[in-house]
Amino acid sequence: MSLLIYGVTGYTGRLIVQRAVDAGLRPILSGRDIESVRAVAEPLGLPFRIASLNDRVAVDALFHDVRVVLHCAGPFSQTYAPMVDACLRHRVHYLDITGELPVFEALAARTHEAQRANIMLMPGTGFDVVPSDCLAAHLHARLPDATSLALGFRALGGVSRGTALTMIENLGKPGCIRVRGQLVPVPPAYHTRTIDFGDGPKLAVTIPWGDVSTAYHSTGIGDVRVYMSVHPKQLSMLKRSRHLGWLLRTSFVQRRLAAKVRAAPAGPNEQARAKGASLLWGEATAPDGRMVTSRLRGPEGYTLTADTAVRIAQRVLNGDAPPGFQTPSRAYGADFVLETPGVTREDL
Repeated sequence: MSLLIYGVTGYTGRLIVQRAVDAGLRPILSGRDIESVRAVAEPLGLPFRIASLNDRVAVDALFHDVRVVLHCAGPFSQTYAPMVDACLRHRVHYLDITGELPVFEALAARTHEAQRANIMLMPGTGFDVVPSDCLAAHLHARLPDATSLALGFRALGGVSRGTALTMIENLGKPGCIRVRGQLVPVPPAYHTRTIDFGDGPKLAVTIPWGDVSTAYHSTGIGDVRVYMSVHPKQLSMLKRSRHLGWLLRTSFVQRRLAAKVRAAPAGPNEQARAKGASLLWGEATAPDGRMVTSRLRGPEGYTLTADTAVRIAQRVLNGDAPPGFQTPSRAYGADFVLETPGVTREDL
């Protein structure tokens, strides 16, 4: 069974390809530009195939002798649908590294199609959402009758171009929380609180992180909020965006900001990744006020993404792929993230 990695010329895609090779895999590499893909594939002696996701015939040609697709080309809101459609047509398991809430919800709605095709759909096989989803499942195991869940993260390290472009695409859009099982739009910076991620109290604000979707599907807990550590100046900017959303969404502003991102480095270098870390926190609460809190610490986000995405791909290649829409913790358990070197968890 073969693994095809699509989107290998991006920053995270390249890290994932190298991690796959280090793990003893020989994936087929793919993307839309032949010269860029060739430049990644040939030094590693790997096969490659070219297709634009807008060309159904070319996409279908990618799937010869492929059993698993790991999709790394974002923004995923623009790219997931044609790849998922092709995976369903060819009965090929689908993985990606998205963090975009609408993508999780869209794939959850297609679980019956995937079950009929006997394939697994698992978005979010990286930093979003593997560590936070596993933490949510762990908290639920500690307090099975919890009805409220708060998750938070603090990422120490740089941001890739792809991540930055996705952030720009979402500027001026509302936030999101889950209330009694339903997604509820809220203003940007809807709620703030202080969280100790293990390095002292930090200001944190609600964001529409992927776990607003996945934590509910993994645990059944109806009220979910996700927080990100921010600097006070960032919080002020988020609050101002409530009134400037119309401007931030204009094509002129979007193009200008995207041009600045594309002129910047592709992502943090190896030294920055080695110094970085992923800090996560979670709190589950029962109706009578009982509460459990846990923290998780791991490698820098892109390093963690490369490791977890490849390990999930290996599991699928080995036949461990429950059909339908899955989250990491639903498929592989709350302790799956602990298999990543450097990840530790503590219960408070």
